[in-house]
Order: sequence, then C-alpha cells, then structure tokens
Amino acid sequence: MLEKVFTLDNVSLIDFLGVENQNIKEIASAFPDSKIISRGNEIRIQGSEPQIVKIDEILDSLLNHYNKFGKVTHENVVSYIHEEQSSHQPQKGEVLVFGNRGLKIQPKTTNQKELVDKVQENDLVFAIGPAGTGKTYISVALAVRALKNKEVRKIIITRPAVEAGENLGFLPGDLKEKIDPYLRPIYDALNDMIPSEKLKYYRENGLIEIAPLAYMRGRTLNNAYILLDEAQNTTPMQIKMFLTRMGPDSKVIITGDRSQIDLPRKQKSGLIEALAVLKDVKGIGFVELDDRDVVRHRLVKSIIKAYKSHDEERKIQD
Repeated sequence: MLEKVFTLDNVSLIDFLGVENQNIKEIASAFPDSKIISRGNEIRIQGSEPQIVKIDEILDSLLNHYNKFGKVTHENVVSYIHEEQSSHQPQKGEVLVFGNRGLKIQPKTTNQKELVDKVQENDLVFAIGPAGTGKTYISVALAVRALKNKEVRKIIITRPAVEAGENLGFLPGDLKEKIDPYLRPIYDALNDMIPSEKLKYYRENGLIEIAPLAYMRGRTLNNAYILLDEAQNTTPMQIKMFLTRMGPDSKVIITGDRSQIDLPRKQKSGLIEALAVLKDVKGIGFVELDDRDVVRHRLVKSIIKAYKSHDEERKIQD
C-alpha cells in the first residue's frame, strides 16, 4: 500500500476540512478502498497508486477553490468528486505555458484537452461553448506557447466590436480607448501568461497584435497564430473575410458562444452560418464545450443550465 502526504499551508482548516472533517470524510466514503487520515495541516492518503492520484487531484482542485473563494463547502466536495469519477479530467503534465508567479496553465477538462489536440491536428479550429468554459483562455495559451517556441512569428487576436446591450459610442477618448473594453478579457489572459515588461515589448514590436476585426480587412496573415474571439457576433461577410485572410504557416482558432449573440435581432450570425457551411470540410476541427467545462465560480454552471432550460422551454412555447 502506497502513501502520500498532502500538506495544507496558510489554510483555515475548518473552512477547508469542514466541521468535524466532514469534507475529508465525504472524499473517504467515495474511495472506500483507500484510507484518508487528517491530522493538523496534513492529510495522509494510503492506497493504490491510481486511487492516490485521483484523491490528490480532488484535493488539489479543492485547494485551488479555497484559494479563490476562501471556503470549501460540502457541495463543492461532491462536485469535484463527481467530476473526477466521471473521468472529466485530463491527464496530468499537459502544461501549455508556465505563467506569472509560477501559474501552470493547462487544460482542466476533457473538452479543453480535446481543443488542444484538435489544434495540433488542424490549422483551423472552431471552439464553441458557453461563458467560462476556458475556450478563449486555452486558445490564448496555445498561441503564447507557439510564439515562445518560435513556431510562429506573431500572435494576432481579434474580436468584433459589437456592444453587449451597452452603448460605448459616447465614452470619451480615441478609437483605441473606446475599443479596449471589448478586448479586456484578452489582456487579462495575456497578463496571466507573460511578464508585463515582456508583454509590452511584444506589443510595441508587433509580435502580439490585438485589434478589432475590421482591422483585418485586406491583409494576408502569414506565419501567425490567429484567434478570432466572440465570433458569434460576426456577420456572415465578416467571418468570410476573416477566414480568407489565412496565410501560409498560420494557425487559426475561432471561438464563440451560440447563446450570447449581441447582433441586431434580424442580423444572422456569421459563426452559425460558418459552422453549417464548413462542417464537412476536411482539415477543419470542431470542439464543443459545455457546462461541465466551466472553471469559473461554481454558480456559473448552475446559471448556464438554468438559462439553457429556460431557452428550451421558450422554444417549445413559440
């Protein structure tokens, strides 16, 4: 029988372990062939190697959850146990980028790992899924890795500048200042992955370009890693224009969310049309992410499910 010690540093034990160690008891009941002993800030795991690996993954996920939210509930424990036992976790060691402060950026779900695999197999990949599933974050990480490994000369990240129910036209500032709010999630991802001074150098020297989709017209994008984010807000003409910019030695990832189209009511989404038109074209990869892939606050999964049920009921009534 093997043994591993999981140490809890700078953690409130009652908030992590639960009252009378109920959280650890819940994990132990899910793995009856193993033995889990909690003493002070140490958790000793005894059992077979596969079981120890699974329990260690759950504890590591719970520790990440604690560091983000300050508490681990019984529901959190049950959720992470269910995810592990449903084999919805990728193999270890698939670190895409070592980010700032030692942050390991890697796929955390099976579908995120499939996205990584599809990008390796294809030069053009569509990643479709709801908010919080990591499709943009993983895509940015893949681009950063390619740049660091000198597989491409530059990264180009673009989004359509479509307002999500808000009007930014009257805000003060030049075009860049008006557009930046649309691109904020991209900046946040890059700031996790690249030191600020190096990121500044990359941007000033054109190695990383972040721009509205309209800036892509008339260009041929060679030897580049290109990400089109929020593609559900493109028109059919815009996405066709973007797709035909693809040059030699380039990789393209297109991400989008069918449930968050902010176009005018009568305007057809270019993403929806492209998925139908290109579904049988060889050399294009398609990845569907869902609520199981959500890596934000645990409530996001419930919110997505609730809205999905509401939309389905409305379609039936209509």
